Amino acid sequence: MKLHHALLPLALALSLPAVAAGPAPARHGLTPEEMIYLDRYSSPTLSPDGRVLVFAKRVVDRATNKASSSLWTRNLVTRDNVPPRQISPEGWNVNSPAFSPDGKTLYFLSGKSGSSQLYAMPSDGGEPRQLSNFPIDVDGYKLSPDGSRVALAFAVFPECAADLACTKKKLDEVAARKASGVTFDRMFIRHWDTWNDGRLNRVFSARLGGEGQLTTATLLSGGIRGDIPSKPFGDLSDFAWSPDGKQVAMSVRQANREEPWNTNFDIWLVNADGSGARNLTAANPAWDAGPVFSADGKTLYYRAMKRPGFEADRFGLMAMNLADGKIREIDPQWDRSADGITLSADGGTIYTTASDMGQHPLFAVDVTTGATRKVVGDGSVSNVALAGDTLAISRNSMRSGDVIYTTGTDGHSSLRQITPSAQDMLPNVAWGEYEQFSFTGWNNETVHGYVVKPWNYEAGKKYPVAFLIHGGPQGSFGDGWSYRWNPQTYAGQGYAVVMIDFHGSTGYGQAFTDAISQHWGDRPLEDLKAGWAAAQAKYSFLDGNRACALGASYGGFMAYWIAGNWNRPWKCIVSHDGVFDNFLMGYATEELWFSEWENGGTPYDNPEGYQRFNPANYVKNWRAPILIIHGQQDFRIPVEQGIAAFTAAQRRGVESKFLYFPDENHWVLKPANSLLWHTTVNDWLRKHLGQ
Repeated sequence: MKLHHALLPLALALSLPAVAAGPAPARHGLTPEEMIYLDRYSSPTLSPDGRVLVFAKRVVDRATNKASSSLWTRNLVTRDNVPPRQISPEGWNVNSPAFSPDGKTLYFLSGKSGSSQLYAMPSDGGEPRQLSNFPIDVDGYKLSPDGSRVALAFAVFPECAADLACTKKKLDEVAARKASGVTFDRMFIRHWDTWNDGRLNRVFSARLGGEGQLTTATLLSGGIRGDIPSKPFGDLSDFAWSPDGKQVAMSVRQANREEPWNTNFDIWLVNADGSGARNLTAANPAWDAGPVFSADGKTLYYRAMKRPGFEADRFGLMAMNLADGKIREIDPQWDRSADGITLSADGGTIYTTASDMGQHPLFAVDVTTGATRKVVGDGSVSNVALAGDTLAISRNSMRSGDVIYTTGTDGHSSLRQITPSAQDMLPNVAWGEYEQFSFTGWNNETVHGYVVKPWNYEAGKKYPVAFLIHGGPQGSFGDGWSYRWNPQTYAGQGYAVVMIDFHGSTGYGQAFTDAISQHWGDRPLEDLKAGWAAAQAKYSFLDGNRACALGASYGGFMAYWIAGNWNRPWKCIVSHDGVFDNFLMGYATEELWFSEWENGGTPYDNPEGYQRFNPANYVKNWRAPILIIHGQQDFRIPVEQGIAAFTAAQRRGVESKFLYFPDENHWVLKPANSLLWHTTVNDWLRKHLGQ
């Protein structure tokens, strides 16, 4: 059994609050409440010389059910007995830190003034100064290389052009209307959890310097009708300044009637005054993302997919010669999909993360040869920052949420822990030990999974099982941490956990990922059956007669599919925001490219593709008690899918419950709602499995 430990540095020990003497609380498994209200650490940001680290700390106020973030700083040159200190003012809610090029100023966003605006303060501490006073929120920003200008992201009405006050006026007029009806003449009418009000995300530029606040800005993306940042989860990693500050590159998809079934993001090159927009990647009809200029400005690095309409295609690392437009794929032999690009100072190495065999490591890719090596291997790495020879990363695992570390770029330096892990913050929690296993699945190919022991494991005993099924479906239940589907919360209730990375999962090669498309109900189910059998054969502590199957999104689809096609092993089933009627899903979801790729066309051109694996067609076989959960604001898989499934169960006389959230989207994010979610699920398991 492979154990995962993290040592608590002296700096952290000194920074933790003192605890009054007394008997230590009893050891116990992780509770949902402990997980939900854990402090969270993010946004590692290095000063240009790599000597100072700034990061964000998020805390939840239980009384208000709201979270707030503060900025903390750590001098990396001092010894470990000097703990991090808060640098943002007490009571402010701040985010998105960035250093000025000389390292003397720290920028960030805050809503302190009543709207999200840009602030600056001395990087070693001091009073913040509000830099912007725009009539609408600043949604994101990025400094130019010399620090003289700042790119600013706003959501604006296209007809208002660069007049931000015009957008504010139109929003106020809509709010004052007595009638609430809205007319649409093209999609998207809604996306993820937001109805389309006609605004586009666009990037502006403003000059920094002087004592006055920024009130005017130049529109940079006006010649491109599309969202930058992209919706719903984009950020300004898809925007880059050239080294001389005279040009910008940005990845944008055209906002037209084809947008809902189109994954064609292109990289545009625009002059810093907003003129001369030029599409650099028009020849590629698939997704181009994440532009990064070389230090000399002659090369543009970016990531590219090859198949239009497929959101889970492999992202290859590309290099474009800006003088002649010639493009070279850097890593054609690397069968992994790069998450981002962090370029070394000498331009010879790209640092990127990628899913890999149930882990999510940090890799270094040689720009010339495409050769790759792991820099940080175990767990799941994200949020990579680089300054000189110092790397700062966030890393999580099945035993902790994100912990911020620093390390060297050589791949041999030890990790230096900067922020506490969940183990540090919850010293009395006993964590479920876990290990990866493999077996033969569909097509006689090797498939992997994880088994987690209950927190109170004793050799020779058998334990009921939570069989977790991941979503995506192009995703993975690997060695990572989730605040929504966390195997430790099940281990903490005394259950063993089994998770299978069935065909379609990421990190095992693109062919493995591709295998699920148009095969939602057969190949993955074959893997799940084989994995369940293999786990029971290998781990004698699994009680196969006391097990429940649980999943969300695609995992929720599979929970419904299992209910009608493989229900015998399960004492109960849980489906969260799952696809129940696959045919209706093809018309009701917002990102149509997903359903059309996964089912082999549109519902009207290929109805058989949608009906082949449609859980709604197998309700007559349902028998296992089922808990159905859905959020009203889920526009990816609309709430009617959950209501229909509950109706089916009730009409069939199958024991069932429906947990409805009027204010949650595809995820359950509000702390009190998350606690209710976990309480309801655990009560359902306890009723049918015991414990």
